[in-house]
Amino acid sequence: MSLILTEIKNRVGFITLNSEATLNSLNLSMIEALTTVIETWKTSEEVACIFIQGAGEKALCAGGDVRQLYDNIIAQRAIDPTQVPAGCFDFFAKEYALNYAIHTYPKPIIVWGHGIVMGGGIGVMVGASHRIVTERSKLAMPEITIGLFPDVGATWFLNRMPSAYGVYLGLTGARLDAADCRFLGLADYYMESTEKQSVIDALVGMKWSDAIEKQVDELLATIAKKYVVAASQAAEHQAFISQFEGVTTLGEFRTVLNNYTPKDSWIEAGLQSFEKGSPSSAHIIFRQLKEGKDYTLAQVFQTELNLACQCCIHPDFAEGVRALLVDKDQSPKWQPATLEDVTDGWVDSYFTPLWTKENHVLKNLGKTE
Repeated sequence: MSLILTEIKNRVGFITLNSEATLNSLNLSMIEALTTVIETWKTSEEVACIFIQGAGEKALCAGGDVRQLYDNIIAQRAIDPTQVPAGCFDFFAKEYALNYAIHTYPKPIIVWGHGIVMGGGIGVMVGASHRIVTERSKLAMPEITIGLFPDVGATWFLNRMPSAYGVYLGLTGARLDAADCRFLGLADYYMESTEKQSVIDALVGMKWSDAIEKQVDELLATIAKKYVVAASQAAEHQAFISQFEGVTTLGEFRTVLNNYTPKDSWIEAGLQSFEKGSPSSAHIIFRQLKEGKDYTLAQVFQTELNLACQCCIHPDFAEGVRALLVDKDQSPKWQPATLEDVTDGWVDSYFTPLWTKENHVLKNLGKTE
């Protein structure tokens, strides 16, 4: 079975992430196949725009195949735990290069963000030019719960959200629906999922001109204007989120989160995932977003690659995956165990460069722009 299905109809390149059983989670083979297709289509006269979807009705993409990364880490630990596992390095380097290619693509990319869109799925969607969400869209970056950090360009897109939503979402992995995505700038259009075939038929029936982007804009806007998106829970919590705007330390963040009243289910869910998440992740996420505020898109992916690979040689990422997906005991034993136990030196060790600028595998991102 091919993990990526492709088809060209009337200059529309269709890509289907085809692993319904895993909720279309990305593995290395899928990332490589996706990269090859979009690189080939970038300069092809046969393709005017691209439409990306997930197989089935449950998910565009539920994230990366972290179980495979876990297996790589465990195998590497038996040989030399100080070295980044080759499989992990390949996965993250190629995933981030793909994410960057989507962000900077010269042709319209339409993403049908229906169902679950998490982690690596957001990486595929967020950089696209035309991002559609539906009544069943559920987005999140819950990496704190597995000892990782919001990656796939999150340093970029979380820092571009209004108020302090970016740092809050990064540290709590809060779930977002279609209305939230529109409010926070993660999606461009809302429509009911029953419109999917209408969108496809209209694209396939289009008489393409030189103004391809404008044609796609007008087509999607026409369909979307039939619908009014519901109220956003995230927007309704603006007074709460604004409390984090002046926060300069993780301790201050925690104090505001714990002391805010009254707590409804949305706030309570965020508090729970923050408190149960990896203390090391909380510290590195806070620093990641603070330091990366003014990074270029290329710098975002270069620094995230270093951080992701460091997570593979620090203890919590493998432990988080073990607790969630391997033993499924939901009881990770974090090292260090509490926020207070995490030292500045420990946080620094996550940000220690693994390569020089000259030999960084992503050093050429943005060089041809």
